[in-house]
Amino acid sequence: MTTFDRATAEEMITGVFAPWVQELNLSIEALDKDGATLRMRFSDRLCRDNGVICGQALMSLADTAMVFAVSSAAGAYRPMTTVDQTMHFLRPAMKTDVLAEAKVVRLGRTMAFGSVTLTAEGDPRPVAMAQLAYALLSENK
Repeated sequence: MTTFDRATAEEMITGVFAPWVQELNLSIEALDKDGATLRMRFSDRLCRDNGVICGQALMSLADTAMVFAVSSAAGAYRPMTTVDQTMHFLRPAMKTDVLAEAKVVRLGRTMAFGSVTLTAEGDPRPVAMAQLAYALLSENK
């Protein structure tokens, strides 16, 4: 098993994800054996008309954070695709960076399952919580 480190993770941001995901201005805050924490820096471009960070941006953050968590748990990135994502929005995030703490619940040979908790910077109360499932693809597909 190879080591999935911060340098490898940072290369993934530009090498794996679509340009519009890269525009979310994500950064790696932490990696460990069963998870990852990402930061989405605040931008007015992510807000709805009422100043609340939109749900679409939060869902994308959760989905992206879980890709890093699965990669960290597996020791390397491998192609995967989201099979299911359930998101519960608990309170609004306004004019703040959002942190996504993603944890792998189960990593199998062909599937991975995890959970993500989103918080506003400086406030431990969850903004949203997500449950995700991924199909792990073979390298030649």
